Amino acid sequence: MDFLMTTGRTIRQGSYVERKNTPSYRDEASCIRMNPVDMLELLVEEGDAVRVTGNGSSVVMRTKPDPMLPRGLVFVCLGPYANVLASPWTHGTGMPDFKTMPVSIEPTTDAPLPVSALMKECGGVPYED
Repeated sequence: MDFLMTTGRTIRQGSYVERKNTPSYRDEASCIRMNPVDMLELLVEEGDAVRVTGNGSSVVMRTKPDPMLPRGLVFVCLGPYANVLASPWTHGTGMPDFKTMPVSIEPTTDAPLPVSALMKECGGVPYED
């Protein structure tokens, strides 16, 4: 199913930003907020794993209902999981477009990777503990 993804900061994610290898940070950063009706159509419930694909990359995330989001729009807090999906094109600004990313979402039985494993998989350097 196709969606438009936007990103931003959450208070919870910001409170863990200095401890990126913790389960708490992973749980917040790997959460994708969706309209509950969209979740129903995907046949997923809160906490279910979904594969989010965009710009030729994919990442597994956990669903979280957010009735404030309009249908067709999903939200992911800024961080390594959102970065996997961001286009490298910056339109001359030096900053990727994190506000209007087309993505497709499908249920999966895979689990979200820990932050260190995600960083290693995408060619980055794992955060230090």
